Amino acid sequence: MGSASRGPPPAPPAPPLPAPAGDTEAGRSIESLRDQEEAGDYTPWLGREFGSELEAYEFYLNYARKVGFTVRREYANKNKKSGTISSSKYVCSREGFKSLDKRTNRSKTPQPDTRTGCKACLTVRRNNGSSKYEVYGFEPKHNHPLFVPSCANPFQRKIVDIQSSEANTSSNVASACEPESRNYVLGDNAVTSREWQRPLRTRRQQEIKCGEAAALLNYLQYQSRADPLFYHAVQLDTEDKVANTFWADVKMITDFSQFGDVVSFDIVSGNNMDLRPFASFVGFDNYGETVVLGMALMYDRTVESFQWLFDTFLHAMSGRAPSTIFYRQDAYVGMAISTVMPDTSHALCTRHLKQTAKGNMNYLIQRGCDFMKEFKACINDYEEEMELFTSWEVMTSKYSLHGNVWMQKVFEEKEKWARPYMKWTFSAGMKDTQLNERLHSDVRDYLRPDIDITLFMKHLQKVVDDRRYIELEIEFSSRLKLPDFKIRAPILLQASEAYTDMIFQLFQEEYEEFQSAYIVSRDDSGPCREYIVAILDKERKHKVYGNPSEQTVSCSCRKFETLGFLCSHALKILDTMDIKYLPNRYILNRWTKYARCLTGPQIDGRKVQEDTTLEFSNRYQYLCPVFVRLVARASECEESYRALEQCSIEMCKKVEGILQKQTSIDASASQPDVEDIQVSLSASATDNELEHAMNYSSNKRAKKTKKKGRKDKSQTRSCIKEWLQNKQTLQLEQPAMQFSMLDNHIQPGTDSEGLPSPFPMGQFHNEKMQPR
Repeated sequence: MGSASRGPPPAPPAPPLPAPAGDTEAGRSIESLRDQEEAGDYTPWLGREFGSELEAYEFYLNYARKVGFTVRREYANKNKKSGTISSSKYVCSREGFKSLDKRTNRSKTPQPDTRTGCKACLTVRRNNGSSKYEVYGFEPKHNHPLFVPSCANPFQRKIVDIQSSEANTSSNVASACEPESRNYVLGDNAVTSREWQRPLRTRRQQEIKCGEAAALLNYLQYQSRADPLFYHAVQLDTEDKVANTFWADVKMITDFSQFGDVVSFDIVSGNNMDLRPFASFVGFDNYGETVVLGMALMYDRTVESFQWLFDTFLHAMSGRAPSTIFYRQDAYVGMAISTVMPDTSHALCTRHLKQTAKGNMNYLIQRGCDFMKEFKACINDYEEEMELFTSWEVMTSKYSLHGNVWMQKVFEEKEKWARPYMKWTFSAGMKDTQLNERLHSDVRDYLRPDIDITLFMKHLQKVVDDRRYIELEIEFSSRLKLPDFKIRAPILLQASEAYTDMIFQLFQEEYEEFQSAYIVSRDDSGPCREYIVAILDKERKHKVYGNPSEQTVSCSCRKFETLGFLCSHALKILDTMDIKYLPNRYILNRWTKYARCLTGPQIDGRKVQEDTTLEFSNRYQYLCPVFVRLVARASECEESYRALEQCSIEMCKKVEGILQKQTSIDASASQPDVEDIQVSLSASATDNELEHAMNYSSNKRAKKTKKKGRKDKSQTRSCIKEWLQNKQTLQLEQPAMQFSMLDNHIQPGTDSEGLPSPFPMGQFHNEKMQPR
């Protein structure tokens, strides 16, 4: 056991633990434990006594939550005569090592190892004289990084009072058994709630049920009151009726600032006027999980309406446009994107193209010909332009399709779907709009017009919260996993420290393939060397350029420019140039474990200023989430609350002094009009619609619908995840990585000298790449 002094060490105050109901001895013991916690006494020391073994376990469990690790019981010895527990030991969940699987043939991919041999523990034994349990062993040091409180084990977290009060007033759509960790404290980057009206010059195409417009606007207004950072906008038609709406909460705007480089857009109903025209902007994060970036209801689907939608989306995201946007083949959507975001690359949903081809060319498929096989090959297989042209000409001649209008239109848009052109566009592995379709399928039963729109909005929010909870679970589980190395190499050790598990597996496969790469020819005459690289048993060759002095490499397959990590051909040349670590420029921020930490409320180290008249608004947008996080953190205990209160008084005096000084220097300077930022909601709905809303029944319930069961194999995965779906690791596991001992006072989520770190965590921020 580690050394520990007797007597309680000083500890900061901690929020109280909820006391269990009942008057049992265990309940009274834990109530006394709660009194100790309120006094800020939650750190173990040798000789500390507890009324019961359960109280000792709850005490150590609460201590683990605050420090940032999870706990399991190592053993509990019982007295054979009395049956009472005589001694117990609680250890860190990462204690010990995973046993080596000695089987030669394993049918399944082994589970990732989470054990690091951590020695942190607490041991208690029963004092026969006092019948209490005292601490006689305590080791505080861990040999692994600790978790921040927001990423603690979702199954060992306690609900706080404010969360329980929110749960009591939640919608009846949500389950009564919702995990408490689905309440979020968010706000890395956000904008203020705002209604923005740009009237249509025509009447909306799709009618809204009587009273729904007012109910929708009232719901958005309620969200704005509950969350000052909630953004929403409304577009009216020529009759001053609601035509389109868009909204995004602070989490969506924060996710866009971090993972908004590639976005997928889709509308659920299409031409089906019997469903609500729900539209969504989605992407995926550094773990390959879906993130919702914005939502809309589009009752008018003209070019002007789509221009308004994308312009509003751009405004909500502080003027930053995505690098690439995927959408279904739609002329109106394409025209609107080109107008509003001219620098954004267009990408058509290849899955929708194939489905449309089946419908348009059904007469060929019924003959039993190979049209679909050849059409899919044109989309997926050919990397060079001449190969695509030749194959397309052969296919159209073979099936006499030169005069087919749809085929001509598809080929005219080849830059939006064909690989020879798409390899010049950063896609992060996205190929279609299946992420949107998965989200739409979860809310489709609530899109019928006979369902109360408020009930639909609440169900939609529940679906979004469920996805965010999954993100939290994956974030937690990934931090426990140790990398499974197929080859122990310096570059793989570096990659395992930087990349998330999913990207590391893909990178490791590229490194494994690099072992089979060979150089066909080379030209070392200039400072930028040229190589022709091939892979054993593969016919295609790739041209790679390398510069040893600048440590740069570029391959004709353009995997890095398209996906964000280096290919096997580039790794071969790096090895040839004796570069054993990845240069930082080739570690893309969005795929690292620290993607959410590094980006923050800024974008590429600066705030996007698209309009100088919005400087006041942008300053507010930047500072508001910063102080929201600070206030939330300071409210956890009385001491930090008082400290922040005192600082706020001094800060207010300093700010007022600066403003008064600035005013005296330039008395004619105009003051920003805050009222121009927010428009009254009452002007969003017409008098006629509000009058109907008075008679609208808010208690209308949705008819019971029977959801079709979905098999696991039909669940949508991102293209990155599909590549890993059928991969199996057949090699025996290597011995677990050795970690040096870390002091338990290290703040969770920070680097330490004991951990191998080939690069500082903040190093990626200035090297963030925006591939085009």
